Amino acid sequence: MRTNMKRFSVIVVAAVAFAGSGTRAQDWAKPRLENSPRHLEWLKVKQADREVRCFIAFPEVKDKATAVVVIHEILGVTEWVRGVADQLAEAGYIAIAPDLLSGTAPGGGGTEELGSGDAVRRAISALPPAQITADLEAVVDFVRKLPAANGKVVVVGFCWGGLQTFSFATNSKSIRAGLVFYGSGPESEAELSRITAPVYGFYGGNDARVNATLPKTKELMKKAGKKFEPVIYEGAGHGFMRAGEAPDASEANRKARDAAWQRVREILAGV
Repeated sequence: MRTNMKRFSVIVVAAVAFAGSGTRAQDWAKPRLENSPRHLEWLKVKQADREVRCFIAFPEVKDKATAVVVIHEILGVTEWVRGVADQLAEAGYIAIAPDLLSGTAPGGGGTEELGSGDAVRRAISALPPAQITADLEAVVDFVRKLPAANGKVVVVGFCWGGLQTFSFATNSKSIRAGLVFYGSGPESEAELSRITAPVYGFYGGNDARVNATLPKTKELMKKAGKKFEPVIYEGAGHGFMRAGEAPDASEANRKARDAAWQRVREILAGV
C-alpha cells in the first residue's frame, strides 16, 4: 500500500482551495433523502480495531445487484454524497458511502461531529494513506458479501475521493472498475502497473489544475498496458457533479452532470 506522500499533500491542499467556498449545509440535497422510497440506513463496518461508519442505500430490484462504493469529497459524507448513493440505488445498485473520517472527531465521531468545514478538511488531510486503503478494502469486502449483492463491486470517487479511487485501484484486485471524478492519478509507473480494473475518468473542461496531469497519467497507463478512458466535459468546472445538481447550477455544469450520469449508468451496466 504505497503512496507518494508529497504529492498526496499537494493534492489535499489544492482540494482545500476547491472546497473553501463549499458548505456541509447542503439543504437542497435533503429532500431527496427525506422522500426516497428506498431503504437507507447507517451502519458500521469493522476494520481491525476501527469501525467505519457508512451510509448505505438499497435498490428496489428483484435480482441481486452490483455494489458501488462512493468515496466522498474533502468535505466528508455530506447530504449530497448520501444523495449520490440514493441516486445509484434508484438506478438499481447497492451504494455504500463510507465516512473515512470515522473516529477523527472528539469522542470518536466523524464528519458530522467535526462540525465546521475547516475541521473536516484538517482531519482529512491527516488521514494515513494505509488506513484509507484498509478502510476501503473492509467496506468492499463487506458490501460484496451482502445477501442482496451479486459479488461485483465498483468504486467511484469525487475530487479528493477521485484521487483516492485511483489510488485504491492500484492497491486492490477486488474491484471491477474505478470511476474517477476530477481526481489525479498516481505518478509512479510501478503503482499503476498494479491496477487490474479499468479506470474511467470524468473531468471538467475548466479545471486546468487537474487536467494538466492527464497527459502523464494517460502516457503511464498506456505504457503499463492498463485501460484508462478519461472524458472532459467542456465548460464544466471542478466539482461539476455537485455543482451541477445545485439549484443555482450553471448550464455547463448541469449539462456535464447529466452526461456524466448517463455514462456512469452505461459503465455500470457493462460491469
